Amino acid sequence: MPLVLIVVLAAASLSSAAAGVTRPVSDHDLAAVRGLFQKNIASIQRRDRDTYLSCYGSDDRLVRTSATGFQLGFDDLATGTPANGSDDWPDTLIANDLELTPIRDGVVYGTYRYRVVVKGVARNGISERLFVRDGDAWKIAISTAFDAAPGVPAPPVALVGATLYDGRGGAPVRDAVVIVRDGRIERAGPRARTPIPDGIDRVDCRGRFITPGMIDTHVHYSQTGWADGRPDAIDMRNEYPYEQAMADNRLHPERFHRAFLASGVTAVFDVGGYPWTRDMQAATENVDDAPHVVATGPLLATRDPDMLRLPDQRQMVLMSNEDLIRATIRSHAAQGSRAIKVWLVVRDDAEADSFAARVKVAGEAAKAAGLPMVVHATTLESAQVALSGGARLLVHSVDDTDVDRSFVRAIREAHTFYCPTLTVFSGYVQLFEGKLDDELRAQLEWVDPSVRERVLATERLGGRIAGAQLASVERREAERTRTMARNLLTLYRAGVPIVLGTDAGNPLTLHGPSVFPELEAMQKAGMPPGAVIKAATSDAAAAIGRGEDLGVIAAGRIADLLVLDRDPGRDIANMRSIRSVMRAGRLHARESLRPRAMAAPGTGN
Repeated sequence: MPLVLIVVLAAASLSSAAAGVTRPVSDHDLAAVRGLFQKNIASIQRRDRDTYLSCYGSDDRLVRTSATGFQLGFDDLATGTPANGSDDWPDTLIANDLELTPIRDGVVYGTYRYRVVVKGVARNGISERLFVRDGDAWKIAISTAFDAAPGVPAPPVALVGATLYDGRGGAPVRDAVVIVRDGRIERAGPRARTPIPDGIDRVDCRGRFITPGMIDTHVHYSQTGWADGRPDAIDMRNEYPYEQAMADNRLHPERFHRAFLASGVTAVFDVGGYPWTRDMQAATENVDDAPHVVATGPLLATRDPDMLRLPDQRQMVLMSNEDLIRATIRSHAAQGSRAIKVWLVVRDDAEADSFAARVKVAGEAAKAAGLPMVVHATTLESAQVALSGGARLLVHSVDDTDVDRSFVRAIREAHTFYCPTLTVFSGYVQLFEGKLDDELRAQLEWVDPSVRERVLATERLGGRIAGAQLASVERREAERTRTMARNLLTLYRAGVPIVLGTDAGNPLTLHGPSVFPELEAMQKAGMPPGAVIKAATSDAAAAIGRGEDLGVIAAGRIADLLVLDRDPGRDIANMRSIRSVMRAGRLHARESLRPRAMAAPGTGN
């Protein structure tokens, strides 16, 4: 049903006082009232029209109030909303925290908190109910619903009984309690040392596992996850205009927000894109239906492909001279960039050396602006240039050769984070082959229908290269994958901080579910599951500049966390077993985060 203010004025026949009944409200009455409330909510979730209507008093003075005024009479309710079609019912309705107070004989006042999703639009708020005794039964006499203002936190809750991985890499805490209030962790620890306050909801998590929400430190909202967002890889602009793809990304970031949350990702680092990506930082910070977005804005680049521009805006600034580099970084700082990204794409070592001075200027200017520098560097020589220039985060593995002792020493001394980004190139290979593997098909369950439609077109359009050329690409990808895995293990064993990142947005590296094969590739390379959890949480939070409030389940941190059915400390593949996602203190059943077109009727928490 559409979210309206429904005000029901009790008829004289529903008034216990008018009927001469003056017995007090008993515990039995309160139980009956609570049962009526649960019946009412369940009927909405089941889309059961008759049961829903039976909860209200049928009187001609029943009033339904909305933004356009009020309507009188029960008959209109009985023949209208929410009975006239499935579109009038919510996709999701969650109702909890019901508080009841007897007012006088035969009258009970109550409030509860709700979350309702109607046609993909989520709203939270508080609702009032006045229950009136009608003989031996109870009916709803007054009902209101008021949307909460943006940023109002969810009600307090205690998650009880799970095994807790707090994100810091220590031993898990068995039979833990996590108490959340006002969108932040109030306390977390063993049940024996973490008393639960009276009056807050408890969620039984026995047999389950809790981790912080994951953080993807390498994403691009300016890319689509398919070829239409990277025409420089495969040019599909005649059938899929680039201008339209970029307009859709800007106007509908929620399709990626939802896929990230459904995949357990509660924060992302957009490391390079159009200027509008910076606007998402404020828009996502204090909401519970999107990940935190931290963004760099346009990249400083050694190349500026024509195909990745729009007539009126661009996502690359060519590093043509030192004055331009300094001016661009000053502008980025003024426009709200949280970091400076350098796209250090080079053909050979000599070209990498030629850019060393400009990368150093960028690092100095970023430091003067109070911003960290992030560098795309995939060769040993370019990665060394990045470190010399002051890189805080390397997004991509060294994939041309094994790292040497000099590089290991330099990255450790610089305290630079290393984001291996192991799996992104496999998406390009599938695109070139015109084939989708089983992993990618499974990911389609959790992405927006528009994304799914594009991805499935891969096979319809067929492979773009074949024969010896395709075989060469596949051999190169296999060798590059082996080199990246060796380098990751070397750097992990040397104590270099490793962080999770997917390069989401590149062809067939989907925003959201691409984290799972990336996690598993990190484990396959030799990182223990506990280390991968840390790389995806506390270390990732530090890498994006949010180490003080994200990535760890501890008092004072923002309440972004996951409830899992299986133990990720035994096998990182168990991160796929998401039961619920908490963002800013609000617990979402994963099922409620399914793409809207695939949601089961009446799906609730």
